[in-house]
Amino acid sequence: MTNHTLLIMRHAKSDWDSKAQNDFDRPLNQRGQKDASKMGAWLKDQNIIPERIVSSPALRTKQTILDVCAKLEKDESEIIWDARIYEARLDDLLQVISEHGKNIKSMLITGHNPGLDNLVNHLSIGRPQYTDTGKLMTTAAIAVLDFGDDVINGKRQSAKLVQLVRPKEI
Repeated sequence: MTNHTLLIMRHAKSDWDSKAQNDFDRPLNQRGQKDASKMGAWLKDQNIIPERIVSSPALRTKQTILDVCAKLEKDESEIIWDARIYEARLDDLLQVISEHGKNIKSMLITGHNPGLDNLVNHLSIGRPQYTDTGKLMTTAAIAVLDFGDDVINGKRQSAKLVQLVRPKEI
């Protein structure tokens, strides 16, 4: 990656039947575990290795990014756990990007909807491609945004959405 690149990833499929006491502690289900590893392998195959990784600390997001990092041969110590991403509004996510996106060429942010849908729509030049059922960031989807020579930033329509990859499509 020579241009400034932001990767936006939604957590993989969670287990709604778990005995978790609250939403924050809901784990991935079996499909989620498989999809998280699949998306990590896809990133590695594409040679897309983010310099910085920032994630929500919610259990399902934590499990997702740890599976991805295992495929990318990145250590857990390299992940920045940012609680602002959990239940984040667009303004929260823009603040996270502004703070963590300085002085780097590539960053992966992992979180939740509806915030990530709003973020991709906000940053993308043009309208992103939705699924036939009207979804954008499905579980474990990765949006690859290219800022060109400009730094990673939160300005409206400041990046080209070069790929939006969903587990079912690879």
